[in-house]
Amino acid sequence: MPCAVVEARFNDVIHAPVRLRICGLLRPVEQVDFAVLRDTLGVSDATLSKHLKALAEVGYVRLIKATSAARRDARRLTWVALTPTGLDAFDAHVRALQEIAGNAG
Repeated sequence: MPCAVVEARFNDVIHAPVRLRICGLLRPVEQVDFAVLRDTLGVSDATLSKHLKALAEVGYVRLIKATSAARRDARRLTWVALTPTGLDAFDAHVRALQEIAGNAG
């Protein structure tokens, strides 16, 4: 199903470098494990949590806690996914950056 073209809109919440990278990593996938996201970004748990909280507060990501059959302890995995609102906001932000760079179209 083709995505609708969104209007370019600069987004201060997404523009922070770590949050921009989070959204970019989440864009092409359904969800990513917190630990994989942390390791890919090369940030601490606390740093990633802070940025995910900022994105979650505005409804751009959702965090899903799930048990894992592969784990022998009671800890749960945290999965991170872009919401439809987050997807639209990220796409609009990327479009705005393209326009700023003179590459829109």
